[in-house]
Amino acid sequence: MPRLFTGLEIPAQTGLMLSMLRGGLRGARWIDPENYHITLRFIGDIDDRTADEVANSLDWVRRSPIMIHLNGLGSFGNGKPHCVLAKINLSSELAELQAEQERIFQKIGLPCERRKYLPHVTLARCRTSSNADVARWLAERGDFQALPFVAGRFVLFSAKASVGGGPYLVEEAYPLAA
Repeated sequence: MPRLFTGLEIPAQTGLMLSMLRGGLRGARWIDPENYHITLRFIGDIDDRTADEVANSLDWVRRSPIMIHLNGLGSFGNGKPHCVLAKINLSSELAELQAEQERIFQKIGLPCERRKYLPHVTLARCRTSSNADVARWLAERGDFQALPFVAGRFVLFSAKASVGGGPYLVEEAYPLAA
């Protein structure tokens, strides 16, 4: 059973800038730069027939390239941080691409995503990092900014069953060129 998700790739130059943030956080497991991405929609573990249906349905998406702006750092976790991340501005174009994929996947029978869409690039998983550790790490890195980039395609990724963080493989690529 493949574990699939859709996402946007991170250019090498942006990945290099993000990788320079690595280190200095106790209990963190850092994501390898080649696995940085912006998830659009997590699909999960599905059978091969459904995976084919997912891949074929994405052929119908017609959108223009999207300007991506990284804007600051943050963390996710209720009470205890589980990851640190680079924040992405949610433009209307990015929101519309994500929403279209959500509608497509619901039409083919996948359950709806219950979480609000918050685009980001996961930098590290926080295994044993405390709230204070994460707050210190974020404060030391200030207001992180990176040059914007244009996402010219979105991809269907597969992931090894693991605790997260890759390796991720591009199964299919879909151009953003309406």
